[in-house]
Amino acid sequence: MLLASAVVRKGLRGEVFSTTRPSRPIDRLAEPGHPVPVKQLPSGVRPIVAALVLIAACGSPIAPTPGPGGSSSANSGGVSASPAAPGDLPSAAPVPAPGRELYGFVPYWEMDNTIAAHLAETPLTTVGLFSVGNTSNGAINTAQAGYKQITGSVGAAMIGAAHQRGTRVELVFTSFGAARNTTFFGRQSLQDATIASLVALVGTLQVDGVDVDVEGLDISLVEAYGSFVGRLRAALLAADPRDTVSVATGAGPTGAAMASVAVAAGVDRVFLMAYDYRTATSAPGAVSPIARADEGRSITWSLDLYGAMGIPPQRLLLGLPLYGMEWPVTRPVVDAPSTGNGTAWILRSHLDVLTSAAAVPTNDPLEGVDVYFVGSDGSLAPPPSLPPTLDQIPDDRTWSAVYVDSAATLERKIGLGESRGYAGAGFWAIGYERGLPAYTDLMQRFVAGAVAAS
Repeated sequence: MLLASAVVRKGLRGEVFSTTRPSRPIDRLAEPGHPVPVKQLPSGVRPIVAALVLIAACGSPIAPTPGPGGSSSANSGGVSASPAAPGDLPSAAPVPAPGRELYGFVPYWEMDNTIAAHLAETPLTTVGLFSVGNTSNGAINTAQAGYKQITGSVGAAMIGAAHQRGTRVELVFTSFGAARNTTFFGRQSLQDATIASLVALVGTLQVDGVDVDVEGLDISLVEAYGSFVGRLRAALLAADPRDTVSVATGAGPTGAAMASVAVAAGVDRVFLMAYDYRTATSAPGAVSPIARADEGRSITWSLDLYGAMGIPPQRLLLGLPLYGMEWPVTRPVVDAPSTGNGTAWILRSHLDVLTSAAAVPTNDPLEGVDVYFVGSDGSLAPPPSLPPTLDQIPDDRTWSAVYVDSAATLERKIGLGESRGYAGAGFWAIGYERGLPAYTDLMQRFVAGAVAAS
């Protein structure tokens, strides 16, 4: 049972926030966990950054060439396809017992009058409120929709109810895009002003820490990123020793480098974003594939990469998607080529398909994903037990292929983290699965220890 301390604070608009907050409900590792309250990271981290710069520039022996699907956060970096020799990888360490932490990001566009009730039925151990950003002088950008939702009545209800359940809440800080990040991580004074603003907002909201989600970072700035994370953690702990810092990092080499320096800086958890392996311009397929026939990057590839980089599994959360992608395709069969760009397919926007007895998906066991085929007239392709032949496919309509994870395919993927002793799992984004209880049931079984390693 979680201990809690009594706190009464008013929000920026006068809302009363939670009167209790969880008391350190996640375990910190005994080894390097201190903050780094200096301008530079420890000298031992620099070879890691240098190695990753070399990976990006020259190719890595542990990274296969991306397949023909196109670029994404997981599929960028220009690395070579040569397999690793056994001597290139660190010796195997004992696999720790897996954890049961469950992290869920709630984006501001899902923060409505029903989200608090939905969260009450979802067994998250930590909620990430997505998100806030900074202005050019380091203040919190109060004009952003995320700030308004988080600091308003909906945010107050979410934070208060979460703390009553013993669930931690983190404020998500985002910085996206190469130009923005070049400016931000090139100016320590801007970073320090932002740190002060984040610490103040965490205190006002009475949340339990900060998640740092930086995307589009040039690899030359990884060391500055790690230093920022360390200084942020030091400032938060100075304000409240119970606070934590987590980071969300990408599935490719730059993300692994960011995870490495963040761990060295004492970060408490790393949320490995094991999705976006395919995006709008990719060839059709799973956004979070277990493996791929084209030998492109996959979850398994990323887990191997993070393991080779020495990221402690006890600090890792395997982040998985509660969304899919839809592409126009030439015909309703798996791996049919696209005829245009894909679009995101949000679960709760398609309850008509996902709850229809007539909608029987085809499962791709290699990638670990379900595939639905939808005609332009709303019709569905025959079930996978009766695959259509070319002469049976109607030519009076066009087809779309939807690649999306079911609770069953996600269970297989969670099992990959289980087999490696990860601290837990997580999802982008909570709210997308509303109206689909199978996903909540999966989360319940995971925290209860009923999901097997795979």
